[in-house]
Amino acid sequence: MNDRPRESKPASMSAEEFRRAGHALVDWIAGYQSTIEKRPVLPAVKPGEIFDAMPPAPPQSAEPWDAIWRDVERLVVPGLVHWQSPMFFGYFPCNASYPAILGDMLATGMGVNGFLWANCPAMTEVEARTTDWMAELLGLPGKFTFAGSGGFARGTGGGVIQTTASEATLVAMVAARHRVMRETGGDSRRLVAYASSQAHSSVLKGALISGIGRENLRLIGVDESLAMRPELLEEQMRRDEAAGMLSFFVCATTGTTSTGALDPIRGIAEACRRAGTRGMWLHVDAAYAAAACVCPEFRVMLDGVELADSIVFNPHKALLVNFDCSCFWTADRASMIESMSVSPAYLRNAASASGQAVDYRDWQVPLGRRFRALKLWFVMRRYGSEGLREHVRNHDRLAALFESLMRADAGFELPTPRCFGLVCFRLRGDDAANRAIVERLNAGREILVTPTVVPIGPGGEDRVVLRLAVGATGVEERHIRRAWDLIMAAARAS
Repeated sequence: MNDRPRESKPASMSAEEFRRAGHALVDWIAGYQSTIEKRPVLPAVKPGEIFDAMPPAPPQSAEPWDAIWRDVERLVVPGLVHWQSPMFFGYFPCNASYPAILGDMLATGMGVNGFLWANCPAMTEVEARTTDWMAELLGLPGKFTFAGSGGFARGTGGGVIQTTASEATLVAMVAARHRVMRETGGDSRRLVAYASSQAHSSVLKGALISGIGRENLRLIGVDESLAMRPELLEEQMRRDEAAGMLSFFVCATTGTTSTGALDPIRGIAEACRRAGTRGMWLHVDAAYAAAACVCPEFRVMLDGVELADSIVFNPHKALLVNFDCSCFWTADRASMIESMSVSPAYLRNAASASGQAVDYRDWQVPLGRRFRALKLWFVMRRYGSEGLREHVRNHDRLAALFESLMRADAGFELPTPRCFGLVCFRLRGDDAANRAIVERLNAGREILVTPTVVPIGPGGEDRVVLRLAVGATGVEERHIRRAWDLIMAAARAS
């Protein structure tokens, strides 16, 4: 009698079944993208509704693909906020394009994990060259590129694709901490970081995660355009240095989340120099607005970037690359690598030891990484520089149209300057009326806008301001005019 257990295999999807399902999925995605404006932007679901509609226990037996897909249509799609809708104006765009989608599909199908050059040379080197291309397209100085700073392995600078700008800011802060401690031998408990009062919350999160702490992050006052005031930064640095603290990191924001305010990079760098801080790291968060810099006429917003140590920009916001794809460049890769490099035996290899390879594991927080560069590479090649410039200029033109409609109506005001595709506006009057407009607009589900609260006016009083961010891949003039009509109707009802 044979007591050996029978050999069994899991109920996997065959190559032929995958082929059929994959072709159908591509057809579905194309149909979804081409008809998305017919869908309500916001779903009509309540918290917990989708959770409760799913079985409480996982399936015990393999289910046919058709049954799984029916639940995608039944549960997932009705619960989506349609970020790709041309009527999605609520947050900075998270737009996509067919070349980027194909790049993501290919990266997933290849399934490589290139945290070491030796693990996937093509993944590392395509990413290095593509980030160089993007830096050139934005007009960044050569010190931020591999080619411009000495080469692929021997250079002093270079670019890497992070998941988000939040992660990039954390990496910059960790590198800055390492550099200032190396150069001064100071006490890490005395380190102080700086950002404007309008900076993204990721700066505070970075301070918390890196151990700097909430109490050692100084939020600097802003001017009437809500941009950081360099003279206030300098004064605060001098006070901190006099108190025995060590100023080590400044984040200048090019396009704040609330209003798109543009911090003066050159003025901030000069303030740091005058304050006499040693080892100071200047990081530029240009996550959204740098997309405009593919056009030379907008590059003034990055004036002084050559004085910075690092900069981050998200192609996944307004440059046709689907989430996630955040380009981070530094002119001091040594400090970054030294701050995060670990070399257990299982990661050591001849290529790394030779000094001829770039190992991106030392350029980021996690070890593992996806082949994100493929989608950026596909987009840059399929659209070309001129195509990307045309895309950006179209969004700028549409935002300018909405701005002109607002200016022509005495009932509204524009409390802050327009930044590329972001227009901030409010109904003249109290905050309650403006909140009511947002609630009415979003309740209708045809459009999404978001509010923020910022200091405006001579007294700098906090007021509710509405944000309309133009950035969807398929947005056209008719969508802008429809948005205007809906806003006017909501204002009349307030």
